[in-house]
Amino acid sequence: MLNRRKSLAALAACFVISTSALAQAPAPKLDLARVVTALEPEIKAAMDAGKIPSCTVALVVGEQIAWQQAYGYSNLWAKTPARLDSVYLIGSTFKAMATVALLQLHEQGKFKLDEPVNKYLSALKGLTIRGEDPNKPVTFRHLLTHVSGMPADFGPFPLWADKAPPALEEYLQTSLRVQRPPLEKEEYSNMAYALIGYLVEKLSGTPFKEYMQKQVFAPLEMNDTDFNPRPDMDERLSVPYVPDEKTGEQKATLRLRASVWPAGLVYGTIANQANWLIANLNGGAFKGRRVIGEQTHAQMLSKQFAQFSGPVENLWGGKEAGFGLTWWVEERGGDKIFAHSGSVPGYTAFLQGNRTRRLGFAILTNGNRAHPHLIKLADKALELLKQNSRAE
Repeated sequence: MLNRRKSLAALAACFVISTSALAQAPAPKLDLARVVTALEPEIKAAMDAGKIPSCTVALVVGEQIAWQQAYGYSNLWAKTPARLDSVYLIGSTFKAMATVALLQLHEQGKFKLDEPVNKYLSALKGLTIRGEDPNKPVTFRHLLTHVSGMPADFGPFPLWADKAPPALEEYLQTSLRVQRPPLEKEEYSNMAYALIGYLVEKLSGTPFKEYMQKQVFAPLEMNDTDFNPRPDMDERLSVPYVPDEKTGEQKATLRLRASVWPAGLVYGTIANQANWLIANLNGGAFKGRRVIGEQTHAQMLSKQFAQFSGPVENLWGGKEAGFGLTWWVEERGGDKIFAHSGSVPGYTAFLQGNRTRRLGFAILTNGNRAHPHLIKLADKALELLKQNSRAE
């Protein structure tokens, strides 16, 4: 049942949801009830159209989680209702978190964005970017904007298979390469972000997973985000589902690991995703703690290469949209919008923020390739927040 207002109770008959919770009081300028009343039918429609068994959703206003809710079943067989603390794979929404880690080291003077990456790999025996033209080197900026010339790559391994992904350095030693010189084509590359994880590790002298926990997750109070779910997280883990090709019915699918795990094989909760969104709506700061410099963060949210404009990944934005440093960015009617999706078989995640008005939307699902439905829902949510907010 919906545990808010009686006027919303009729929605309970439409679909299964969990008890709601407000993480913090909403900002006084927001008419939250009106937003929720209009948004919940849109969530139901997105779940139906995208064949999404469950989702958790959060709305962010300024420095607060204004509202969050869980819908549907995290386990269809057991009829387990999704909860606000249900754990989902967050996929490539993690890429911008890894970018913050790398840019923290940039701010420490460890490298410059337009320096060749191979300059820093040359001291590491056996690791080089194969196929690179020395006259057209891959730079750190190229890695962070999917124009490095590296392939997409993934290297999936079923979680309980006898074989496991190789160690990160081993994977890069055998696979790291370019297919073309940088800046010839924009091609989404998980390999590039596997390399970013390795560079964070080598430049910081700290294992990548440990660095992320100490320097990104902990300051943002992302206590339920991890590469390998703790036992208490495993208890809350949602089951990944894909539609059956013949019947369209949802069926459980394999949980995966991957060679490129620093690109997004990470698990988390909606409250943690909302905290991450808060930091990005507030110039790289969370509860007064800065995780990245304001100017550096502004670079993350600024389009880097004008020649690569148009709907990002043929999914998001208009003809002027493009990549910032990892984030998808676009200006709409004077408002600066940023976003990113995450997708691994059986899970789709999405984040979107209005940087100008400091409004945000986050969603985690155990639905498969549901991007178009989540993008449409995010646009609707931000528009409702914008329409129902009053200037302070």
